[in-house]
Amino acid sequence: MSDARWALIEPVFTAWRARRTGPGTAARVHDLREIVNAILYVNRTGIPWEYLPHDFPLHKTVYDYYAKWEAHGTTQQVHDLLRDKTRRFHGRRAEPTAAVVDAQSVKTSANVAETSQGIDAGKKIKGRKRHLITDTLGLVLAVLVTAANVQDTTGKLLLEDLAATHPSVTKVWADGGYQNSTFNHGAGLGIDVEVVHRPGAKGFEPRPKRWVIERTFGWLMQHRRLARDYEALPQRSRAMIHWAMANKMSRELTGESAPTWRIETDIPLTTT
Repeated sequence: MSDARWALIEPVFTAWRARRTGPGTAARVHDLREIVNAILYVNRTGIPWEYLPHDFPLHKTVYDYYAKWEAHGTTQQVHDLLRDKTRRFHGRRAEPTAAVVDAQSVKTSANVAETSQGIDAGKKIKGRKRHLITDTLGLVLAVLVTAANVQDTTGKLLLEDLAATHPSVTKVWADGGYQNSTFNHGAGLGIDVEVVHRPGAKGFEPRPKRWVIERTFGWLMQHRRLARDYEALPQRSRAMIHWAMANKMSRELTGESAPTWRIETDIPLTTT
């Protein structure tokens, strides 16, 4: 994490540490920036926590901070701060008025409990499902992680979360997978839910309004920790999504791109 990216989020972590009291909190041993670097390393590369390179803090320490920040709401606070800055960077108001909802089913790893998994019959995937609501820029407004076979209540829960945290949103675009009860529930919350139907022809075709959330899923899949759900707890999966988006938004705000691991040389290519 560069100096410019760290400057965007440092106040949140500094305030979190200042609020910490009790035994063991007086000694500030670990550099919070290095803890964040380690979390982003796991998020981007997909390695197990135990395989963190030795130049990072001990993996148990990193995971302890990761879990505490998720439980205390610090991870989401960082994410929401960067989202508001990104919206203003694009000339938008901090609070959106329209959104898009969709879900993505992914396979799980062997450490995920059977009770936390399910089978998505439509996509023939056993694992978990990520339910997202994004704004029209593709930035995440609400996240819910469930077993892949859960469908009936997730749309309602997402809309309730959206109405509570972003009351300015009055329009949501969805696909045909959501039931009429979800649309009626949205109307009761003052949100007009409109279905954008898929084309009859086979193959992928970007749909108006809804393509932005498909791009968001693409952003998430660039982080290998999210290519499969490795987290034992659904709330930790939610936190990984927030970290992935925080990584993406902080780079966008500072004009940085992901580092390349290719070796650049000035040796001219020759043919024989």
